[in-house]
Amino acid sequence: MLKEAIYHRPKNNFAYAYDEKTIHILLKSKKKDLDQVELVYGDPYIWKDGAWQYTTKEMKLSGSDELFDYWFAAVEPDFRRLRYGFTCKDQTESIIYTERGFYKDVPKDSGFFFAFPFLHAIDTFKPPEWVKETLWYQIFPERFADGDPHLNRKDTKKWGTSPDRTSFFGGDFQGILNRLDHLQELGINGIYFTPVFQAETNHKYDTTNYLAVDPQFGNKELLKNLIRECHRRKIKVMLDAVFNHSGYCFTPFQDVLKNGEKSKYKDWFHIHRFPLQEGDTIHYDAFGFEKAMPKLNTENPEVRNYLLQTAVYWIKEFDIDAWRLDVANEVSHDFWREFRRAVKSVKPDVYILGEVWHDSMAWLQGDQFDAVMNYRLADTVVDFFAKGKATANQFKNEVIHLLHSYPLSVNEAAFNLLGSHDTPRILTVANEDKESLKLTFLFHLSFIGTPCIYYGDEIGMTGESDPDCRKCMIWEESEQDRDLFHFVQKLIELRKKIPAFCNEGDFAFIDLHPATVSYTRKNEMETLLFIINPTEQPVEVNLPDHFKGMTDLWTGDGLESDAALIQKKGFLILYKQK
Repeated sequence: MLKEAIYHRPKNNFAYAYDEKTIHILLKSKKKDLDQVELVYGDPYIWKDGAWQYTTKEMKLSGSDELFDYWFAAVEPDFRRLRYGFTCKDQTESIIYTERGFYKDVPKDSGFFFAFPFLHAIDTFKPPEWVKETLWYQIFPERFADGDPHLNRKDTKKWGTSPDRTSFFGGDFQGILNRLDHLQELGINGIYFTPVFQAETNHKYDTTNYLAVDPQFGNKELLKNLIRECHRRKIKVMLDAVFNHSGYCFTPFQDVLKNGEKSKYKDWFHIHRFPLQEGDTIHYDAFGFEKAMPKLNTENPEVRNYLLQTAVYWIKEFDIDAWRLDVANEVSHDFWREFRRAVKSVKPDVYILGEVWHDSMAWLQGDQFDAVMNYRLADTVVDFFAKGKATANQFKNEVIHLLHSYPLSVNEAAFNLLGSHDTPRILTVANEDKESLKLTFLFHLSFIGTPCIYYGDEIGMTGESDPDCRKCMIWEESEQDRDLFHFVQKLIELRKKIPAFCNEGDFAFIDLHPATVSYTRKNEMETLLFIINPTEQPVEVNLPDHFKGMTDLWTGDGLESDAALIQKKGFLILYKQK
């Protein structure tokens, strides 16, 4: 037994309150080193005859990645407090793992054990319940639809022509209103808009006025109408805020440029010295080294108050349902804690999504964000299904590793995407192989979390990185891939219709054939078995007894054979109710 590879810590993803009654416990050990793990647990204050009273519960092997096994148990302590340890067994020995190390026998003193002192409801991670059933659609407003040409700038290009980084095409709020039927037909029930606030660029990530909509898109009343119409159609609305930096033409920054050290706004930014720029060198912090995006000093009380009032304003006045926060990892945790308190006091079920591309546990402990943009999962899914860069085992290892990096409650609200305005189009990444793209969508829409589709991906739009990934939406049906649209539409319909397909089903990989990726989603009432063959050859898969007699969910046919033939780059979704 490799004791130095056995690991637990009583916080974050290893020990957390899943809800107001339940504590989840996770243990990590070297892969295939342990045969069994039992949780040893009890109330720290219940003793008898000088010995701490405890019980045991077998832990489930919840997954394995390349290096580790993960063992899981859920308990509901009567008095919401817990002391606990682990009995670890292999073929030759059994040891007790506690906070103070390893023992041959269970220590009699509860003080030796890991502690979960008390389960406070206020400390539980509580993302909005509605998010778990939401299917997002990301819209880049400038490129979605031109509904009012009178708003267009003089330099507006013809819709559908090739963009460059400074192009304008006239997309606006009216255009989105005119095309909501498309989104409703697809089945989405949440829209994520990239910034709509006044700015100089087409992407609007250089805000010049946080309390005004960009006149290129329309006015505030039109935005209110758009949000009201979305709500009437039961579609949630998420706006995008840039609180890490402002635009170059933001009035306070312009004042600093004009008045230098005498400016009353000089402490609104991170200024190294004056003048602010000498040649190509800037003397202030910015997003990257982009001089047009000066970094805001969110530790300054005036800046903080301005930004928090901004966040509250758009919720109160426009009834938005969510905030997406740009470059969120470069803003202090302290600011985000205050941000959460501010917006949740106005609308308790508002969804807070941070743009963080890496390990995000520090932001996902219930005091800051409800989710981050799950680029780690996106890279894993795209590398395997779209690019063909990973083996099935590598893919499964990375997914398991990612799932066990966060609490289940975090995974259920995770914002999962395949691409965005910052990445190449998913069909282009897949070398325009539509069958590979379909498999990518299948996994994406059947995985735990809240999935997002980037506008146009559902009709087969292509494009490399910016600016090509931001091309105008194609509205001529003859130029759309309607087969792909109906494929995605059907997956969304299944996700909405079958609870185990969505977030009411546990996720687990199973090994049926080395060439396939197979996994289950199941709850107490139903089981789904997904078998995906990403290879260029048909594969025959023998089904275990407990999967026999299921229904092919895609065709509605019953599966009568003990084996299933999965065509090249094909799949099978089997379903049964208990």
